[in-house]
Amino acid sequence: MVIKDRIARARLGALLRQFPIVTILGPRQIGKSTFAAWALPDYERLDLEDSTVMLRLEDDAALLLAQSRRIIIDEAQRMPALFPVLRHFVDRHPGQKVVLLGSASPALIRRISESLAGRTGFLEMSGISVREEREEPLWLRGGFPRLHWSRPRATPEDWFPAFLKTYSEQDLPQLGFRLPAQKILRLLTMIAHSQGSLCNLSELGGSMGINYHTVSHLLDIFEGTFLVRRLAPYHANLSKRLVKSPKIYIRDTGVLHHLLGIGFTKRALLSHPKAGASFETFCLEQIVTLARLEDPSAEAFFFRTQAGLETDLLLRLHGELIPIEIKLSLTGQSLRNLGQVMSDLKLKRGFIVTLTPESAQVKKNVWAAPLAAVLDRLFARSA
Repeated sequence: MVIKDRIARARLGALLRQFPIVTILGPRQIGKSTFAAWALPDYERLDLEDSTVMLRLEDDAALLLAQSRRIIIDEAQRMPALFPVLRHFVDRHPGQKVVLLGSASPALIRRISESLAGRTGFLEMSGISVREEREEPLWLRGGFPRLHWSRPRATPEDWFPAFLKTYSEQDLPQLGFRLPAQKILRLLTMIAHSQGSLCNLSELGGSMGINYHTVSHLLDIFEGTFLVRRLAPYHANLSKRLVKSPKIYIRDTGVLHHLLGIGFTKRALLSHPKAGASFETFCLEQIVTLARLEDPSAEAFFFRTQAGLETDLLLRLHGELIPIEIKLSLTGQSLRNLGQVMSDLKLKRGFIVTLTPESAQVKKNVWAAPLAAVLDRLFARSA
């Protein structure tokens, strides 16, 4: 794997200055181990996929932890019993630094948040950013590093089937979820076909012959393992009736394209009915990832009224609410919608992200621009 500078490095450093433990979370194969080894070369690494390491930790975790003041523990979700031990260990050893790497959220690994409350900061690793690699290949193939930086480079046609097979047959059972792989892949495919639509649990369940609660449980797992995003609706005290259901997305566009059977070329993608939803997904993930690195309290919503007035993304960044439309091309309708939402919510500025290569101020305090230009306006460029 080619080692690349990652924009998350600054955030990792800030967290290590504040907490004795930093937990780096993200989907399997997103590059957490490579990133941690590159960013923290003086840290000793303990890999819980190694049975010998697991046995040593089970035998006397405190003794093993005491052998180094700087430790990375990989695949930490495999050993939840370790978290209470870590809490006592860092309390008794000021100056000790531990970095945990995991492939599931604290909601799935409850003992992280329960045992290490106040002692750990969280950093979510997402796919490769457009600040780290060219935009078009990332959109077409998704953000997993092995599809861009490995030598030889993995091909998406071969890599995604293997990734989803491992996810459904190994990763989920290791977290305690024993679900039929066929059911998992079928539900993910159904989500892909409704990409960016309102989440209708009853409809999804009816199509699969399972109940509302089972679908909700599966979506919790998909979301907790960073494969799916449920984008919450924005609520405001307006006279207009607002949609209350979240929108649902497969987060990585490479996974999305594989599930939809789209070839990994621009021509194949742009000729597909889900091209607009794919572009929306790609831009949404890029914007939210950078927002949370710059402002850990950043929030993302969408806005839609029952009458159909909608904005794809409402980003709360440093306390400011910013509406962002994401369209393959600029249309009068998207401009009118954005203007109306800005008026209703009394917002100062807005953006329309398009594939158009040029940037333009299309209305007072409204810019239509390609993704890179919108990111430059939203976030200060790193030196």
